[in-house]
Parts: sequence; C-alpha cells; structure tokens
Amino acid sequence: MDTSLPENLFTSANPAMAVALGAVILALVALAVAMRSKRQSQHQLSALRDRSDTLWREVDDIRVSHFNRPDTAASPGTASLDHARYQMEISAYQEIWPAIWHLHERLGQFLRSVDAGESAGDLRLEARNAALEARRLLNRHRPFCHENVDDLLTRIIDLEIKAHLSACQYLDLVKEVRSDASDHDRRVLHDKYHSLHDGDARDLMSHLVDAVRHRAIRLG
Repeated sequence: MDTSLPENLFTSANPAMAVALGAVILALVALAVAMRSKRQSQHQLSALRDRSDTLWREVDDIRVSHFNRPDTAASPGTASLDHARYQMEISAYQEIWPAIWHLHERLGQFLRSVDAGESAGDLRLEARNAALEARRLLNRHRPFCHENVDDLLTRIIDLEIKAHLSACQYLDLVKEVRSDASDHDRRVLHDKYHSLHDGDARDLMSHLVDAVRHRAIRLG
C-alpha cells in the first residue's frame, strides 16, 4: 500500500490548507511586530515619566533656593513682584502637567484596547474627558504660562484629540460592514492615530519638559 504523500498536496489537492498555513504565518508575524512596538512604546513612556519626575524635583529645589536667597540687586518691592510672578507661573505648570500626563496615558490605554479588539467604550470616554479637562486647565492658567509653553501645551492637546477622533473613526469602520470601508481605509486611520499619539504628541511632551525646566531655571 502506497502511503507516500503526493507532491502537489498543498498546491492542487488541498489549496485551502496552503492558504490557512499562509494566514497563520502572517498572523504570527503581525503579532511579533505588535509586541515589539508595544515594548518600544512602553520604554519611551517610562523614559518620559522619569524625565518628568526629575523635572519637578528640580523645580522644587529651585523654588526653595529662590525663596530663601537674599536679593540685593533689586528693591524689596521688585523682588516681591518677581517672586509672585515666578510662583504663579510654576504653580500653573504644576497643575497643568498632571492633566496632560493623564490625557496621554488614558489615550494610550484606549488606543491599545482598540488595537487588541477589546471593548473600549469606557476608555474612549475617559480619554475624551481627560482632553476636556486638560483644555479647561490650560484656558484657566493660560495668562500665567510662557508663550512657548502655552504653544506646546495647545499643540499636544490638539494632537491627542485628533488621535482620539482617528481611533474612533477606525472603530466605526471596523464595526460597520460596508463595501467602501476597505482594509486600506482602516490601515490609514490606524497608522494616523499611532503617528499622532506615539510620535508627534510624545515628541512635543519631551520638548515641554525641556521648556518648563528652562523657564524654572531662568526664573529661579
């Protein structure tokens, strides 16, 4: 009895098996790429968090030295006014930054849930509310922010909102069964919200840390 397999088993006798095997390979490759991207994103986020923590320790040190040092070059009235201006600007940053960081983290969680195909309704709402709160705090403290810091904060919030909207549009296309909603359309939106959040917004947040540090050192 001949038990040998025919040479054309995967090409003619069983084409479905060849297609399934190819799909499994592609899925494994996509999973490996996604895991690598996630690890890289988490590493960058951790590095930014460390820079932020260092920044606020430096700001506290500068505040203490600024408050305690004698200012012989300026009159008491001028020194008091400078100190009050310094306190208002730094206090504004200390209140706005946690809201910006909260927005970035919540949006990141929402995007990761979207990528994983998980239920993201609550995270979608949390990210939206975080954006509204960040914008509210910026509008409240805008008069006390340096123009460069104000510009960076405004651009970060706008980018995160655009990333949120792109992810929401992506979800809508995934849920809808439409002939005009192609894989290309979904891929474009997927790349867009990752580029906005993981690329542009995170880069601006790094610049924001540097800008606030510069202002704290200059004022202090």
